[in-house]
Amino acid sequence: MSKLTHHEVMILLVQLSAMLLMGRLFAEVARRLKQPAVVGEIVAGIIIGPTVLGMVQPEWFEALFPKEAHSGVVLAGFVQVAVVMLLFIAGLEVDLHIVWQQGRQSIITSLFGLIVPFLFGFMFPYLFPDFFGLADIHAKFVFALFMGTAMAISALPVIVRILMDLGLFKSRMGLLVVASAMIDDVIGWIIFSVILGMIGKGAEGSSFFNTILLTIGFAAVMLTLGRGVLNRLLPWINKKMAWPGSVLSVSLAFCFLGAAFTEYIGIHAIFGAFIMGVAFGDSVHFSERAKEIVHQFINNVFAPLFFVAIGLRVNFVANFDLGLTVIIIIIAFAGKIIGSGLGTRLGGFTWRESMAAGFGMNARGAMEIILGLIALENGLIDERVFVSLVVMALFTSMTSGPLMKWVLKK
Repeated sequence: MSKLTHHEVMILLVQLSAMLLMGRLFAEVARRLKQPAVVGEIVAGIIIGPTVLGMVQPEWFEALFPKEAHSGVVLAGFVQVAVVMLLFIAGLEVDLHIVWQQGRQSIITSLFGLIVPFLFGFMFPYLFPDFFGLADIHAKFVFALFMGTAMAISALPVIVRILMDLGLFKSRMGLLVVASAMIDDVIGWIIFSVILGMIGKGAEGSSFFNTILLTIGFAAVMLTLGRGVLNRLLPWINKKMAWPGSVLSVSLAFCFLGAAFTEYIGIHAIFGAFIMGVAFGDSVHFSERAKEIVHQFINNVFAPLFFVAIGLRVNFVANFDLGLTVIIIIIAFAGKIIGSGLGTRLGGFTWRESMAAGFGMNARGAMEIILGLIALENGLIDERVFVSLVVMALFTSMTSGPLMKWVLKK
């Protein structure tokens, strides 16, 4: 079994140190500017990555991130684990009780908020594949499916934070927006897992039909029988084992187990982590304090590694396409605001409240970036589209709160 050399171990530790320190520094700057921490963390990666450091001091960049060193593989492993953990805490935000409470209204809003942006995202890449840089014309259907999914998924943690900041989280409109975003995210991640199966990234010998059945079957079992098992297991853990260490270790163990299972059956590991997070988060025995501990651990240690690594992945200047980015932002805004706004209006809200709900659902945040990175790694999109998706995710997250506040004030 090969192992890292003395020099490679040193390089890996310096890489982790630099990524965490730079990520924290720029996250604090972003926070002071009233922006999401993810914005600062990605900017930190852009600065120490090929975009800035790689162009200004290429020797320093090569010394810090050598291409041939095995430490790069280990670092990629850290980033992969970070992605799984991020989807786990995204799942923790899903509260199925809120969905049931909102009932018919949340279903109508989520369907419009999912179908309309999906159609917008699917239609333009399918009709104009050359504009989106699609070289293989035969792959345009799968590419268009991905773009539709990317436009449909929202960033639930960002939406919850925005509603809390505006004092709307417990309001009728706030609960409807949160419930609709939850339904959109669950359906969106199922669709994306199926897309990965369609491009042959599933398990060996697994057909497209089997991928769909396994994806839906896993979600159904975990959200019914699995949730019941966890509801019986958690009280015993809370009573018999040391708190909060036991909750943290057991929840993450189940997170990795779910991720490993879905990876094994041909669905991406993130889907297993997300559904496991939903199952844990929906349990009455998984307290808000426990959720906060898991959130703090992941958001302050592993999340910065992932988002800084985004900036290390590509050269944002060389791959930035203004026209493509503007079109993707317009499609994102139009699809979500029209779809979610119309669905909310049909739910009995005023047009002003419906517009505010549309702006709230438009926040993409970390979820869009994770989606884009996995698509890039699997060859589904190129670096130009990836950069445009990252910019769109940041732009929608930065503007959702101010736009909601502006509409409601008027």
